Amino acid sequence: MTPLLENEMKRLGICVLIPTYNNGQFLAAVLDDVLRYTSSVVVVNDGSTDHTDAVLEQYRARVEVVSYPQNRGKGYALGRGFDRAEALGYACAISMDADGQHLAADLPLFVDAAKAHPGAMVIGARALRQRNMPQKNTFANKLSNFWFTVQTGVRLPDTQTGFRLYPLAQMQGMRALTSRYEAELELLVRLAWRNVAQIPVPIRVRYPPAGERVSHFRPGVDFLRISLLNTFFVFAAAFYGLWRRVWGKLRVKRVEVECG
Repeated sequence: MTPLLENEMKRLGICVLIPTYNNGQFLAAVLDDVLRYTSSVVVVNDGSTDHTDAVLEQYRARVEVVSYPQNRGKGYALGRGFDRAEALGYACAISMDADGQHLAADLPLFVDAAKAHPGAMVIGARALRQRNMPQKNTFANKLSNFWFTVQTGVRLPDTQTGFRLYPLAQMQGMRALTSRYEAELELLVRLAWRNVAQIPVPIRVRYPPAGERVSHFRPGVDFLRISLLNTFFVFAAAFYGLWRRVWGKLRVKRVEVECG
């Protein structure tokens, strides 16, 4: 374990949150990787039907485990993880995927950004042209980035990555209303509307060859859900979200003037 990073994460109240669904073949390697850097780990078993339970049984003394019998989706799993992290006293949670694509060696980037930008959301930004990255990911991310800017006025290089630091204290109990992959986009937009700063940091991603890749993303259904959510957010931004951002910034300026 890296003592300096471990101590810094404890001082800042940061844990690592790993939602998992049927990633038993990768989970042990992911946990071993993360535990080299920190012991503050929460795993949410989102109703896995493979050997995930057996893998987690080997780590129960070293990580906090949340389990439930039926698969509910990544958005729901993140919410359960946030609840447990807050109950344990954490102020921030760094979400990582359980399929091995995220590298624990990048955790210090999130911690450094959290120190430099207290209260901000820190978002991993992938190099979208790297080896083995599916071409559909690059197209989907560019499209998502465009609509995110329309909805919030904020530009980000990667709005689809699951490697993020969520500032639980600033979220004030916010949980996704959607339950599956679109929940990550939902949380990003709603936090932008609250004027929570969103700081990108460059991350590396490990994509296995196509034959070894495990993805629970359903291109037809999940893309439709994300498209419908984007449509809703465009209208919501025009009548609510963007006005809330402007009002929030005006309030901050007024307070600065009064205190100055």
